[in-house]
Amino acid sequence: MPRMSILASWAATASLMLGAASAQAAGWSASSPATSSCSSTNLFASWTYGSYTVNNDVWSPCSNLAAGEQTIWANTNLDWGVTSDQPNTSGIKSYPHIGYSVNKTISSLSTLTAAVSATTPSGGAWESTFDIWADSNRHEIMVWLNYTGTSTGCGNVKPISYNWTSAGCAIPLHSNVSLSGGTWNVFVGTNGSNIVYSFLRTTKTDDTTIDVLAIMKYLKSLNYFDDVMIGDLQYGFEITSSSGGLGFASKEFAVTAE
Repeated sequence: MPRMSILASWAATASLMLGAASAQAAGWSASSPATSSCSSTNLFASWTYGSYTVNNDVWSPCSNLAAGEQTIWANTNLDWGVTSDQPNTSGIKSYPHIGYSVNKTISSLSTLTAAVSATTPSGGAWESTFDIWADSNRHEIMVWLNYTGTSTGCGNVKPISYNWTSAGCAIPLHSNVSLSGGTWNVFVGTNGSNIVYSFLRTTKTDDTTIDVLAIMKYLKSLNYFDDVMIGDLQYGFEITSSSGGLGFASKEFAVTAE
């Protein structure tokens, strides 16, 4: 075959391979519009990959708070992300996340860990956080890894808390708690539907492995609950504002539950 024909054939094959790779990279995506209607399209669009489910979770329009445009995408549990354009107003607009159903009691587990490697923006108001549900959603445990507020409960995002300073900062009930390779301030409060326990990592990070079982055992040791059933273990980005469209991504989310 002449050299030019060989090159043309190789180029055509490479183009087909690149096209296939691009098609695979596209994976799944869904976009929700700027809206104040709870019935708008794709607010809760979801996609399942093996034992994991990715959810757009733009829930603020269902709480009478307008949300901006948001597009979520995913290839696997190890590669997903979101671009969100939320207005610079108070109140959480969305929690795009990935979830894994544990459905085991604390005592039945010898290991429950979750690995995270995220990309987060420098601006906006948000937290990169786990949301762990237990005892039929009576207890919500949030584990803030990175966030735009402060670990002492101040700033443009704040944890739910029973106690507040005169300056409007949440007050931790437990400070500088050593768990899972980090130090945490722990806040406790209610959102009106369930009790929320918020662990704010005093040194922020986008890359870590969390010992979820150790956190659950810690709360159990303080008699906040007994040998509860752990339900969904979620990780994502709770977004208050991301004006202009900010990107978030998660590359290594994986759960080990044994």
